[in-house]
Amino acid sequence: MFDRELRRFREAVRLGEYDITSHGLDEMEDDELSVLDLESCVLTGSIVERQRDRRTGEWKYVIEGQALNGEGVAVVAKRLVRGKMGVLTIYRT
Repeated sequence: MFDRELRRFREAVRLGEYDITSHGLDEMEDDELSVLDLESCVLTGSIVERQRDRRTGEWKYVIEGQALNGEGVAVVAKRLVRGKMGVLTIYRT
């Protein structure tokens, strides 16, 4: 359903064109996940939900995939300017 967005997010990961919020970094650390787990999730996963941010009105996407060890992980991301991806949070599912 959101194939175009997923392709853009995957390209951003392949090019290293993404930023992680401080909240995302904290959540990643709390769940003992790495940047490689984040990248694996985006590259192996699918978009399961689109949400509108209450504050900004921007669309954000929930991507569910797998960490490097095969466990379930979700990434919440949005598009930034010039094809970059903004990672809002990452967590185990």
